[in-house]
Amino acid sequence: MTDINFVNNLWVLICGLLIFSMTVSVGLLEIGELGKKYSLSLVKSLLVTGTALVVMAFVGFNVAFAPTMGGFIGNPLYSGGLFLGGFSSNATGLLNGVWWSTGSSYFSTGLTTGTYYLFEAASASVTLALVGVVVLKKMKLEAFLAYSIAYFVVIWTLPAAWMWNPTGWLYLWGARDFAGGLVVHAAAGAAGLAVVYRIWREEKKKGLKESAIVPVNVNPTWLALAMVLLWMGWFGFNPGSVLALNSASTTVVLTTFLSAAAALSSVAFFRRVVMKREPDLLYASNGILMGLIVITPLAGFVSPASAMILGVLAGPLYLAAERWFSKRKWFSDPVSLFPAHLVGGIFGLMMIPFFTQNAFASASGNGGLPSGLLFGGGTAALDQFALEALAAVVVLAAVFAMTYAALEVIARTMNGITTDYEKEGLV
Repeated sequence: MTDINFVNNLWVLICGLLIFSMTVSVGLLEIGELGKKYSLSLVKSLLVTGTALVVMAFVGFNVAFAPTMGGFIGNPLYSGGLFLGGFSSNATGLLNGVWWSTGSSYFSTGLTTGTYYLFEAASASVTLALVGVVVLKKMKLEAFLAYSIAYFVVIWTLPAAWMWNPTGWLYLWGARDFAGGLVVHAAAGAAGLAVVYRIWREEKKKGLKESAIVPVNVNPTWLALAMVLLWMGWFGFNPGSVLALNSASTTVVLTTFLSAAAALSSVAFFRRVVMKREPDLLYASNGILMGLIVITPLAGFVSPASAMILGVLAGPLYLAAERWFSKRKWFSDPVSLFPAHLVGGIFGLMMIPFFTQNAFASASGNGGLPSGLLFGGGTAALDQFALEALAAVVVLAAVFAMTYAALEVIARTMNGITTDYEKEGLV
């Protein structure tokens, strides 16, 4: 019992609950951008949440966060095995002790198994919710739920084991992703690309020359509410990733919120001055999201001033990416999975070797991370750039491949993954 830090546990539990709310908030975001008739998105969000909690408890949490075998996969039978130790009262970290990686040998934050599980299961849940913004009315709900099982067993958990587990191979090599720019946002984009490519293959068989478009129909009330809830949820997502309540977690609150605010202002400015268009609620919301996404992989490594600069850069980056992706005719992406989460996640990850300051990284538990090129990091920062690039290539390729393979199996089992487009009013 003496190893347990009750303040840290309370903090991370609260942060986990905030992340927990984000999955349903993504459903509200879909309604806000697509209209009230898409209320099925709330059903999908609730089902994703339930599946995440069950599958992550069954085996996914161990696959990602138990001591790894060869740095590749966590031991699924660690600490009593399936379902967080099953019926055992002696499973480490349940009634006594702490989860192994939060003990003094590694992160030294003293979290129990239940606390750490809830935090990471919520993170996995919201990641799949992001993937799901490209499937509404196009992919059979039962096919998406079947995919979600594979997702929480290996597709989300393996990259998490490589990047966030202190015995994972990419972590040991020195790659870092503070709160999920790669493991959550960019990986969601890679999975989404595999999903829309598999959908496009079936759309071509239906005789379509362009992918059916799910139209944007902004509902201001729901969109504004969704953005407030997501912004609040990020309070848990980034600061909670310190896994402790300390000065570093407070600093991460500042970097997160300042980046989002700067990106909002940046999108509004560049949309008005460069594109000669008035700011609107849709672009304001996506500006906030882009700022939150870009800061996520390095929120614990940078100063508040750097966070503001990153937010300013996020604005024109989003507008350029949104314009480029909108010209692609083989998929529909009405809620900006690709220009925001895919592009923003990769960009934020690759800014680690430029904006990191070792003092901030050390305070958040990442003392081995060198300062970036903009702060005198030199050759160590260049090495870090290579590591982050390697991590991005490996994780994105793996997520795309695993997703496509899972969908191929599901399609063969269910006679395709797409819905009846005429019945759904898409053709």
